Amino acid sequence: MPTYDYRCDANGQVLEVTHRMSESLSTWGDLCERAGIEPGDTPLDSPVHRLATGGNVISSTSLG
Repeated sequence: MPTYDYRCDANGQVLEVTHRMSESLSTWGDLCERAGIEPGDTPLDSPVHRLATGGNVISSTSLG
């Protein structure tokens, strides 16, 4: 599955998450849930934007 970088407008954090190409995350709450982290003080409905990184495919063979 490809990995994508998302940036939160409210806190400036960039997180890398894995999801299907057909999916897109739009809020900090969605991003935190996918990344498995606590949202902290940032409102869950804060917008996030996928960065133009091209997405990387991680396969089990590339992990060693």
